[in-house]
This record gives sequence, C-alpha cells and structure tokens, in this order.
Amino acid sequence: MKNYQKILDDILKDITPKKGEKERLENLSKKALGIARIEASRYGAKAILAGSITRDTWLPDKNEFDIFVLFPESLPLKKLEEYGLKIGKSVIKKLKGKYRIEYAQHPYVSGLVDRTDIDIVPCYEVTSPDRLKSAVDRTPFHVKYIEQKLPLKLSGDVRLLKHFCKANEIYGADAKTEGFSGYVCELLILKYGSFVDALKAVERWNPGEVIDLENFYSKDVYRDLRRKFNGEALILIDPIDKDRNAGAAVSARSFYILKKIAGEFLKRPNEKLFFEKEYKSITEHELITYQMNRRTELILVKFKPPDMVPDILWPQLRRFSDRLQSILEETRYEFKVLRKGEYTNERDLAVVLLEMEVSKLPKIQKRIGPKIFDFDDSERFLKKYSKPYNGPFIEKNYWVVEIKRKFLAGRDKLVDSLKKNVKNLKDKGIPNYIAEQNKTFEIISDNEGIMKLVKKDSGFGVFLRKYFEKESLI
Repeated sequence: MKNYQKILDDILKDITPKKGEKERLENLSKKALGIARIEASRYGAKAILAGSITRDTWLPDKNEFDIFVLFPESLPLKKLEEYGLKIGKSVIKKLKGKYRIEYAQHPYVSGLVDRTDIDIVPCYEVTSPDRLKSAVDRTPFHVKYIEQKLPLKLSGDVRLLKHFCKANEIYGADAKTEGFSGYVCELLILKYGSFVDALKAVERWNPGEVIDLENFYSKDVYRDLRRKFNGEALILIDPIDKDRNAGAAVSARSFYILKKIAGEFLKRPNEKLFFEKEYKSITEHELITYQMNRRTELILVKFKPPDMVPDILWPQLRRFSDRLQSILEETRYEFKVLRKGEYTNERDLAVVLLEMEVSKLPKIQKRIGPKIFDFDDSERFLKKYSKPYNGPFIEKNYWVVEIKRKFLAGRDKLVDSLKKNVKNLKDKGIPNYIAEQNKTFEIISDNEGIMKLVKKDSGFGVFLRKYFEKESLI
C-alpha cells in the first residue's frame, strides 16, 4: 500500500468536488427535488433524487443529477408519460432552465440549469423488483440499496475507480462506451472494500467472472450462470434482482482494458493512468504510410446520422457496419473485409470504415456445381448457367463453369447496393433509421477525400489514429 497511497491521495484531492461546487450542486438538487415533489403531488406521485449525488460519489466534471417521479402501478402508461413530461417541464421552467424531450424506455425531460444537467424521469412505484414494468422502475431500488450498503468512507474509493475507468475511456454503460457504469463501480468497491483491493481482484478476473454480492447462487451453479449470460464478459448479479446481470453492458474490450490497467498500476504505481491520453489527429503522411505498410484499401461510407439519442444511434451504426461487411463478403462477390470501425460525432457526421483485405477481383469467377451423377441438381445448374463465359466442363466429376463478375471492385458493389430506395435498403437489412438517410450516403476511398473529413472533424482524425494504432490488451 505504501507505493500507492501518496498517488491515490493526490488524485483524490483533484477528483473530489470542492466545497463551493459541492454546496452549489446540493442546493440546486434540493431546490429541484422540492419543486418536483410539489408538482408530482398534483398527480398522486412522489419524487426522489437519484444518481451519484445521493451517495457523494460524483466526479467534479459531472454536474448532473436525476430526479425520478414515482407513479402508482395502476396508472396507465400513456398517463404516466403525459404526467411525467408535464412535471419535468414545469420543474425546469421554474428553475429558469432550458429543457428538451429525450427518449429511452419512456420519454423524459432533460434540462440544463445553471451549467447542470437534470434528467426528470417517470417510473412506476412497484413494491418489489419482481413487479417491474420497465427497466427504469429498477432505479429507486438501486438508490435505496447503495444508500443502505455503501459506507460514506468508501466514497473516495468509488471516485477513484470511476475516474480510473473514465481516464481510460471505459466509464459508462452507454451504447458507445460499453463500459463500467457508476452503479457497477459502486458495487465493485462494496464487494472488494477499497480501490486497491478492487484492482487486485480485477487483475485475477477471467472472462465470464461471476460476482454475487448477496450470495443468491452457490458456486456450483456458476457454470449455469455463464450459460444463462452467454457471451457476457462480466457477470455481476444485481443485488436487487438475481435474474439480472448489472455488468451486461461491459464489453470484452472494456473488461480486458480494466484488467490491463489494474495490473499496470499495481506493478508500477503511476498517476498517468488517471489521466486521459491525448491523441492527435492523423496526418496525411501517416495515413499514406499506414496504407503502404498494410497494403490494404480503405472504403468509407459517410452519411448524416439520424437525429436520435446516442444509445439508439450507436447500435444502429454497428448493425449497419456489420451489414455492409456481409454485403461485400457474399459468396457471389468474394470481397474480404480485414477489419472495420464506426465513428460518429452524433451531430452531422457518421462514418463506417471498411479496411479491405481483398478489394479487387478478376473479371472471371469460377462456379463449381453438383456431381454429374446428381441428375436433378445438374439439370438445374446447367439451366442456370446456360450461357457462361466458359464451359460447362467437368473437374473430378463436378460440373464447372466460368462466368463474368458483375463487380470487380468492392467500392462498386457498395455503390450499387446503397443507391437503392429506402424500402429496398430496409429489405436488404440496412437499419431503418440509417436507411432513411440514404440521400446523404457517400462512398470515399481516396486519401484526398478521407483527409477532407479529417480536416472537417478532428475527432474523426483521432478515430483513424486509434484504428491504426490498436492498443495491446495484454
């Protein structure tokens, strides 16, 4: 502990909100909660404060808190949504802030008041987690559990873990990050007792790690749990819901990043691991050098992202990326994607990057048919290829033809596939909201075009650098 303590003490001083900042947020939250309770009472509802502010584990740059409005279970969903929005709008207006309507499982009000983000979320006041009507109904149970179980003396350890994850871009359960939520960080500190002990445990983790704070399950059924939560790197049983994995959002990448940086800090305590790395935008010379060294071709599909919350946009973008790869790699065309990546600034630019291992093909394609003894299949094959470029001929008792390819370049195949109308794009498996952006699709495969995007959006230039300079996870 002697090697860690001074570093952790210094970091903690930097990431603990100053007295004035703390008083400002606490006063604003009390004021907002008071108004919310009055407004909620008009509709037979209650209001509670939620988020890290309730257990003093928030980070100084996170000026935000949530208010949950709890309605009776008997209230129809449409009324819950209607009343919830009315209450939220009223609260933000009375605080002299600006609001917008966001959409998750229910629509809710997101406001900005005095540099502070305030979300006002409607949910049902259910008597037990077994009676949940939606995921948001679970939050009040989380708030109560952490308030009861997490001692205030561990607030600093939670802050350290949150900041450690944040500095390494794995903090947050959102669809973009796929990392460790604030709630998961709190549970990990509650489980292991301190930041350092948590890192020691993390370093020993294996994929499919099971953590069960309330001991709902005996260890002899952990294999069954891994089957139940198949493919989830961290299985952190939610202490208020034994059938839920609180760590489900943690991707394999985030899991291994935490393992790696935990081991690095324990071996060589270094405050640098608590600071975000600075990445410069890629230069044209570097881009050309990477391509020459790799001997691959880049194909970019650029478009204007649909106007939606990031937690819907990012999954759509990844599905779009997967579908583009499958279009290129259809057996008929035989193009091959080496690797791919997705980028969006969530405003006016979205890009799917496809790095091609095979992007050019010969004009002639060989098609192998059935054995000559399979009469029915042979008849169908020969009828289908009645006018081949060459053949039909026989190789080792199999019918063979040579035909002309329609597309000789992967870029041309994508151009043809994406020029379809919205209905055809959706039928081809392009995600609905992205298919509706078809008029903004642009395919770029030249370095001049790529660098224009880099100059327009430096975040994209950083994305390219990270794509080529992939970090080692060991």
